[in-house]
Amino acid sequence: MMQNRLVPVLFCCILFGVLGRAQSTDLLRIDYLRIPENNSGIGTSRYKVLLNVPIKLGNDDYFVIGGEYNRFEIDFSRPQPFDTEQIDVLHVMDMNLGYITRWNDNWRLITIATPRLASNLLDGVVTKDFFINATATLWKERMDAEVPFRLVLGLSYNSTTGLPFPLPLISYYRRFHPKWSYTLGIPRSNFKYHITDRHTLQLALLLDGYFINLQDDILLPDGRIGTRISLSTLVGAVGYQFNLSKMMSFYTLLGGSIEQEGKLRDNKRVDVFLLNREANLYLRGGFKISIF
Repeated sequence: MMQNRLVPVLFCCILFGVLGRAQSTDLLRIDYLRIPENNSGIGTSRYKVLLNVPIKLGNDDYFVIGGEYNRFEIDFSRPQPFDTEQIDVLHVMDMNLGYITRWNDNWRLITIATPRLASNLLDGVVTKDFFINATATLWKERMDAEVPFRLVLGLSYNSTTGLPFPLPLISYYRRFHPKWSYTLGIPRSNFKYHITDRHTLQLALLLDGYFINLQDDILLPDGRIGTRISLSTLVGAVGYQFNLSKMMSFYTLLGGSIEQEGKLRDNKRVDVFLLNREANLYLRGGFKISIF
């Protein structure tokens, strides 16, 4: 029974880690997330800042450089069988290096390399804090068509999954009515109602989480050792977006986790301690400048 329950969560965790950055088209994002305390006695706050700068190289060629910083603050209201001080604050820092060019009349080629530092940073920076993500996609869109659409196909590799090969990526957007649109993809799918150019409502299904190195090993009562901490969650949410312009907007999401697992892992990525499997509320809001 437990193994059957773990299957969708582990699958979601892998897909989040591999595809999480592939759908991002933000130039600037300032984001706050709160996952309130549940029956496990654990609550999480996340502060995110992202900046990407496109540099034009030619008529249809761009180099993109940017970065993203995430700070996680984890609150424990109940005692744990280990010292929680070293996992109270966690950090994830990405550097984005991308290249965009026109593949042919219909498709653009996008390649992105993302070196990542994910750590509790107790003792400076160590080798195990570093990970690498890489994505290559083909992008086709017809936004001036009678029924606008966008299709993204590609491959993505992420060293945090433990898989030695890239996995497929797909995302499909369609504006099938002046007031209705949808996106099918990973890590996010949504169904939107465009009330006016200024106001948008949406239903969203998304993956969220992290995979972070712990510099000081955590010794558990059964003798096992935790060297990584991870969270994977599948979230259903309703959202509202206020559009200042075609590119700038404020947004908010209110939802809850459908499946969730927070856990400690050893240096072979084997689960050694379950922190949290209880459902949570999911509260998120922020400001973004995006290319769409």
